Amino acid sequence: MIDVNSNAYTLDTYTKGKYLCEACPYIYDPEKGDPEGGIPAGTPFENIPDDWLCPICKVDKTHFKKINDSVKKGGF
Repeated sequence: MIDVNSNAYTLDTYTKGKYLCEACPYIYDPEKGDPEGGIPAGTPFENIPDDWLCPICKVDKTHFKKINDSVKKGGF
């Protein structure tokens, strides 16, 4: 369980390196990768091949936005 009163966790803790598909709710998490799409765990989004497609809606990488850029920090 997360202690919301603790300073140990920030928005960056949960969003670091993650990218949100703007066409569907899929979030690319580099810690998990996309094994079914041939992307091993630990692969940063920037290192994914340009021909990779969202596993849910099949749009290309240009339809993804870094979560830190799309979420207002502290906006809970």
